[in-house]
Amino acid sequence: MKKVLSYPLTVIFYFFFFLTLLIFHPIQWISLKLGGYQTHKKSVDIFNFFLLRCLNLLGTRFVVENEHQIPVERPCIFVANHQGMYDIPPIVWYMRKHHPKFVSKKELGKGIPSISFNLRHGGSVLIDRKNRRESLLKMAKFAKYLKKTNRSAVIFPEGTRSRTGKPKKFAASGMQMLFKQMPHALVVPITINNSWKLFRYGNFPLDIGVTMRMKVHEPIEIDSTHPESLVALVERTIITDIR
Repeated sequence: MKKVLSYPLTVIFYFFFFLTLLIFHPIQWISLKLGGYQTHKKSVDIFNFFLLRCLNLLGTRFVVENEHQIPVERPCIFVANHQGMYDIPPIVWYMRKHHPKFVSKKELGKGIPSISFNLRHGGSVLIDRKNRRESLLKMAKFAKYLKKTNRSAVIFPEGTRSRTGKPKKFAASGMQMLFKQMPHALVVPITINNSWKLFRYGNFPLDIGVTMRMKVHEPIEIDSTHPESLVALVERTIITDIR
């Protein structure tokens, strides 16, 4: 019965999801052209708020565990496991005070209304995962931008999202580059649970009644640990809480 109900609810979800993408694309463009970065960022925050409401149409709930007072006056590097594309709206919305900017594959920089525009113009970095040297150079430049603007990075070191929730091996090079370039930043591990269940049946239908959980772990001072050891610590911290 649950799967039968998921078909019409998925149709309704996709209608409002794509409508939101189309509506906020010109809103972002106008916000950036007329109001600059701050106005554009507000439009992106609101855009992701509405993406969360679209997911609510599937009966999706969001539970965020964050017992820590993360300072907004210094940049952070949020490191999270990756279970699906819908990991991103909760991070953008609930961490919006930290101005999160994403490390994303270059393919997402075009063709997707609203999302591609924000990745290209909102401060995120688009990398070619097949070109390691160019990617590391872009990461170094990205780190300098974050330090200068006091904004924060979001990186999914698994690279490819997990289809079953089981974590993949973390790639270390991107994280290490950020750690070395931003020694006075905070690294904040985040564990995401259950978002993979939305795709239990594939892209259609989406599962309904999923409770997505996002646990924010205690921030770690980057300059307190060697980059290689810090990567291992962050990976253990995240993986320990995957259910």
